[in-house]
Amino acid sequence: MAFDNESFEEEENFAEMFAATEKQQESSRIVEGEIVEIQADEDRALVGVGDKLEGIISLDEIRSKDGSLMFNTGDKIKVMVMGYYNERPKISYKKVLELQKTIDFIDAHKEDFEDLVIEGVITKKNRGGYVVEADDVSFFMPRSLAAFKETDEVVGRKIKAQVVKVDAEENSIVVSRRKLFNEERKKKKEIIDKLMEDDILVEGTIKKITSYGMFVDVGGVDGLVHYNEISYKGPVNPSKLYKEGDVVTVKAISYDKDKRHLSLSIKAVQPDPWAEVESELDEGDTITVTVSNIEAYGVFVDLGNDIEGFLHISEITWSKNVKNPNDYLTVGQEIDVEVIEINPKTHKLRVSLKRLLPKPFDEFIKNFREGDVVTGEVTSLTDFGAFVRVGSVEGLLHNQDISWDKNTKCKDVLKVGEEVEVKIAKINEEDQKISLNRKTLLESPIDKFATNHRVNTAVKGTIRDIKEFGVFVSLEDGVDALIRDEDLAPLVKEELEVGQEIEAAIAVIDTKRDRIRLSVKKLDYIKNQELLDEINDTTSNSLGDLIKDKFQ
Repeated sequence: MAFDNESFEEEENFAEMFAATEKQQESSRIVEGEIVEIQADEDRALVGVGDKLEGIISLDEIRSKDGSLMFNTGDKIKVMVMGYYNERPKISYKKVLELQKTIDFIDAHKEDFEDLVIEGVITKKNRGGYVVEADDVSFFMPRSLAAFKETDEVVGRKIKAQVVKVDAEENSIVVSRRKLFNEERKKKKEIIDKLMEDDILVEGTIKKITSYGMFVDVGGVDGLVHYNEISYKGPVNPSKLYKEGDVVTVKAISYDKDKRHLSLSIKAVQPDPWAEVESELDEGDTITVTVSNIEAYGVFVDLGNDIEGFLHISEITWSKNVKNPNDYLTVGQEIDVEVIEINPKTHKLRVSLKRLLPKPFDEFIKNFREGDVVTGEVTSLTDFGAFVRVGSVEGLLHNQDISWDKNTKCKDVLKVGEEVEVKIAKINEEDQKISLNRKTLLESPIDKFATNHRVNTAVKGTIRDIKEFGVFVSLEDGVDALIRDEDLAPLVKEELEVGQEIEAAIAVIDTKRDRIRLSVKKLDYIKNQELLDEINDTTSNSLGDLIKDKFQ
C-alpha cells in the first residue's frame, strides 16, 4: 500500500517511541493478580502480582457504571504491570481493558483498514507524535502525519484521522490526519471537476442558512448558494423559503481554486423566465400583475412567472405629493400596469400605473380656459411663490402676481391648505405648466389713480430710484411713475438725489400695462403755455403788469 510519499519513519518506530514515553513495551506485561486488601478510605486496592510484590490500583478503575465495586478482597484480577515506582509495581486494570479493545480492533480490521476513518480525542503528546483515543482504543499519530503547527494546543482536541497501519505483533495502530485531508481534498476535487466539466444538476442537502445565502452539501463538498442565485426575482431571504436539512437541486456555476470556494445556483436549474419576457413583452404593453412587496421608495409586482417588476413611487399616480405607496396599494392587490423598461442585461423590468390613468393636465384643459377665475388650494410655499392645486393639477402663483404691492410675497399672506381665488393667467400645453394670478382680481392702484387724475395735470412725488434710463418717482397710494431722461429737462439729472421732491406732468396712464409716465419737460411747457395765454389775453392788464404779477 502506498502512502503518497509520506514518511513513515516515525510510524515504523512506533513501538520504540511508545515504549520510551509510556514504558509499556519491554517492561509492560499482563499478569493475573489477587486483591489482597481494599482500602476504601484511601480509595485504593492492594493487588498481589507475585514475588511477594503488591501494586496499588485506584478503586475508580474497578467500579462499574453505577459506582459499585466489581471485585472484592480475594478476587483474581488481570492487571498490566508497567514498571516500578519506589520498588513497588506500577499496575493498571484499565490498561488491560484498553489493550484488549485495541487487540479486538486489530483483529476486526487488520485486513480492511485502508479506508477506515476514526474520530477521537488527542489525550497525550510525546516526542514522536500524539496518542488518540476513540472508543477506548488507543491510536498513535506520528508528528509528520498530524498536520499541526508546533504552536497548536492539541491535547483534548477532537479530530478525525485515517488508519494507515495496523501492527498485530506490537498491538499498535497508526493513524494519519494529513492523509485524511489529502484523501478528502482529492475526493472534493474529483467531485468539483465533475460538477464543472459535465455541467450537471445534482441534489444537495442544506447544511446552514445565513443572511447572504445557504451552504449546501453536494456529495461531501460544501457549496454556497448566494441569495442572488435562489430565484430569478432577485435577492431573496433564504430562511423564508427553506430550512436546514431540505434537499434542493443545484448547479455548479463557478469554483475559486485559490479560495476553494464552490458557488452553486438553484435558479440556474430552472428555465430562465427572462427569455419569455424578452420574446413576449415589449415596452408599452399592458399587463396584469400582483403587488408582492411595498417599500417606501416603490412597489414590487409579481408577473406570475418568478419575475418581479418594479413600480417606482413616481409612477403610481400623477400626483407629485405621494409620500407612502401604502396609501395607494396593498400587498396581494391585482393591478394593470404599463411596461416602460425591459433591460435584458440587468434583468430589470420597470412598470407604470399612472400611465394607464387619465393625465390630470389633459382633464384640466378640457374644463378650464385662460382667464377663468377659480378657487384652488395652496399645496406648498416657496421663496418665489406658491403652488395652488386647481382641480387635479397644480399651478404657480408667482410672488409678483399675488399683490399690487411689489414687496408682498406669497409666503407672507398665504398658508398651506388655505383656499385662494385666482385667475388662470396662462396655460402652457407644451410644458404642461399653468400660471396663476391673484392681483388682477384686486383693484389696481393705477386704476384707482386714473379715476382721480388726468393726463397733462401736475403731480408731486419723491424720487425713489435713479437709473441709467430715467428716474422712478413714488406718488400717492403706493403708485410708481417713470420720468425718462429725455423728459427731465430743464432739470439736470446729475443734480437729483433719492428722496428729493419733484413735480412733473402726467404724460401717460396705461392701466392695461400698469404703467405711469411723467414729464418735467411737459410740465415746463404747460406752464410756459399758460403764461403765454395770459399775455395774449386782451382783457387783462398791460403786458408789464402781467409780467410783474407773474413774478411777484
